[in-house]
Amino acid sequence: MKNKNDIVTMLKEAGILFAITLIAGLVLGVVNEMTKEPIRIQEEKAVQEACRHVFGTADSFEEITYTPEADLAQELSGMGVKLGSIYRALGSDGAMQGYVLQSTSTEGYGGNIVLYLGVTNEGTLNDISILEISETAGLGMLAPDELVPQFHNKNVDSFTYTKTGAASEEEIDAISGATVTTKAVTNAVNGGLMAAQALLEGGAGNE
Repeated sequence: MKNKNDIVTMLKEAGILFAITLIAGLVLGVVNEMTKEPIRIQEEKAVQEACRHVFGTADSFEEITYTPEADLAQELSGMGVKLGSIYRALGSDGAMQGYVLQSTSTEGYGGNIVLYLGVTNEGTLNDISILEISETAGLGMLAPDELVPQFHNKNVDSFTYTKTGAASEEEIDAISGATVTTKAVTNAVNGGLMAAQALLEGGAGNE
């Protein structure tokens, strides 16, 4: 049976532990508030840079809301692709030049691969820009250098990848030893192209 001194000691220790936890929580809260805005600004900057990289002729980018039709949504899901933010690419005169779309493959070797692609009103893929990738060093992490340039200025409905050397506009040379990464990037691009085509055919989306 604990005596009175033992109980007092336990209460003191519990009080100290509670005070430490409370202070730590308050400090974390303050730090979170202090860093939230700078992080948001950096994220917005990264998005703007990605938009300009894939649509260099645009003067500004206007975010829109877009919900794919059921058939397209099902097809994208089967490809392991999720659409994110979508922007109209606007010229200096305010005329729409095309779209910038965020497309994410959930089937990368090391996790999600997030990229942006710019598609003109004529359906030409200007470029793609990979924002997030966590693939294997020396293999999948070569995607920005080895895969991205292959998508430049292509006007095709979709891409396939090959291990024997690209022989047409639709083919992409796979990264040696990183087929999973190649497939994930290709699917993300194809999913974005499908959404862009649906937008171009069916309207500009909702404000």
